[in-house]
Amino acid sequence: MAENLDLDPAATAAELQRLRDEAVALRAELDETNQGVLALYAELDTQADQLREASDLKSRFLSYMSHEFRTPLSSILSIASLLRDELDGPLSPEQHKQVAFITTATRELSDMVDDLLDLAKIEAGRISISPAWFDMFDLFSALRGMFRPIVDSSTVDLIFEEPLGLPRLYTDDKKLGQILRNFISNSLKFTQQGEVRVCATLENANEIRFSVSDSGIGIPEHLHGTLFEDFSQIDSPLQKRLRGTGLGLALCKRFAQLLGGSVGLNSTPGVGSTFFVIIPLAVAVESDDEA
Repeated sequence: MAENLDLDPAATAAELQRLRDEAVALRAELDETNQGVLALYAELDTQADQLREASDLKSRFLSYMSHEFRTPLSSILSIASLLRDELDGPLSPEQHKQVAFITTATRELSDMVDDLLDLAKIEAGRISISPAWFDMFDLFSALRGMFRPIVDSSTVDLIFEEPLGLPRLYTDDKKLGQILRNFISNSLKFTQQGEVRVCATLENANEIRFSVSDSGIGIPEHLHGTLFEDFSQIDSPLQKRLRGTGLGLALCKRFAQLLGGSVGLNSTPGVGSTFFVIIPLAVAVESDDEA
């Protein structure tokens, strides 16, 4: 029995050598793999640096071009205003229509420039929020006055539901106002008849929802996921007549994120759409120690 337990020294040495050879081969393979991983990391770092540089160049270009566009656009609007007021002599009805067309087109281009400039600032991290306490009655009143000239000449009713019983907000009212202005403007643009309704409701104990509902053309469900992305637009005959940058809703999304909230929509083609933004009642602000 004892003889069966004896090990062959030669076989044992051969097995040990085989294991050593396998360990050496595995170590060499691991070293080669590590070198490949390090090379991959280096390549990724280089590509990340290139992407950051390209993004910075794009942001600087957008910012520069936006600023450069402002001066000629302001000049065009000023000249159109002088013509409209007939300071240099009376205009015919047809000339008034042409001046109105120039004014409208210039203002639309100015809005596009503003969108591009805001996008450049956000991507460069140069936009911050300035929160303060304010009453929603004041916000709705300002929005109502802003859109009154458009609504008075339109077949669409713009309705603001009074924000009764809702608390004051501590957030950046200018950023919130810009989100709602964009929602309302889009709804009015794509609603040929009916109404656009603006309301505010408590989402929960800590958040509030602002909604802009319309009876317009509606949006197919497969577009809902991309509508808030940069340069996204609805493909419809109405869209082809109403051009834009496709940046408005993307900026709404980014402004909402700055305010600690989110945006979304519910829509049915041929029935209408509801765009909404949900933000905290009081935006969280970093302290000087955290900044």
